[in-house]
Amino acid sequence: MGHSMNELNGASDTELQSRTARGRVKDAPSGHWVYKILPSSLWPYAQLARWDRPIGWQLLMWPCWWAAALVAGAGAKPGDDWLSVMPSWWHLLLFLIGSVAMRGAGCTYNDLVDQDIDAQVDRTRSRPLPSGQVSSRHAKLFLVAQALVGLVVLLMFNYFSIMLGFVSLLIVAAYPFMKRITNWPQFVLGLAFSWGALMGWATVAGSLSLSPFLLYIGSILWVIGYDTIYAHQDKEDDALVGVKSTARLFGKHTKTALMFLYGGALAFFAGAFAVAEVPMPALAGLVAAGAHLFRQINVLDIDNPDQCLKLFKSNNIVGLIIFVGLVAGTAWVAIKPIV
Repeated sequence: MGHSMNELNGASDTELQSRTARGRVKDAPSGHWVYKILPSSLWPYAQLARWDRPIGWQLLMWPCWWAAALVAGAGAKPGDDWLSVMPSWWHLLLFLIGSVAMRGAGCTYNDLVDQDIDAQVDRTRSRPLPSGQVSSRHAKLFLVAQALVGLVVLLMFNYFSIMLGFVSLLIVAAYPFMKRITNWPQFVLGLAFSWGALMGWATVAGSLSLSPFLLYIGSILWVIGYDTIYAHQDKEDDALVGVKSTARLFGKHTKTALMFLYGGALAFFAGAFAVAEVPMPALAGLVAAGAHLFRQINVLDIDNPDQCLKLFKSNNIVGLIIFVGLVAGTAWVAIKPIV
């Protein structure tokens, strides 16, 4: 499991040249559309934005979609026009585009900040910046281009949502530095990745209330949980280069910590549903998501990096289940005839 100091100090010139020639990153998936459709000259930029790893933008998107479905279904009752209690497809599309753009911008920014650390970690040293496939200048220009796409999306919303979106940039800017100063960088990631729980509500209501804040807190706990699992992949390298994480903090007590984190997330989600007065059947999605999260904890082997990555990615299913539960539960009640 461990990596030798020679590995951490750098791969051989032949190895790095081979990776660079292929235009691939060690932990990047093979066979992805990025490598089939885009010319090889654009592969490093796709890797900076993590277009070949959609799990990031998916996990960023779900709190947005949850909140959009929550505010649309708030107070739904039998006899309502079911279309009136469904989330706006236009808002969902904007959140999808915005999630892809801002996740890509965030990853590019993180790589610019972390390139010295990435060069010392076996899994990340072949990424475009530390391997020299992309210059810092070109990466910064690419960052600006992605941020502009996100800005265009943001300007489609109401004034309150626009201001709320700009506030989130403070958290995004601070995140890459947190792993250097605190054992809880996953908490700061949760603040950033859960912001959509506030945005999704604000784009419809033009304000915030208790329900989206409960959803936001629940999502923060969920993010800390799944990113702790993810961080166990790098805990040995992180210890050698001085990077902090909840994976290192929790150690052998990770499963216990996940019980509190995931359990708390579900409790806050249920509270958000209750305060918003969404129909009771929507809770079915939370029950199913809870079963999935419990299974993650039950099978987790923190010393198996491949399994940690697989379990981390499975949280996309959790997001989908909760969203479908909200939409289907609300629609089912709305189309139910008044007795």
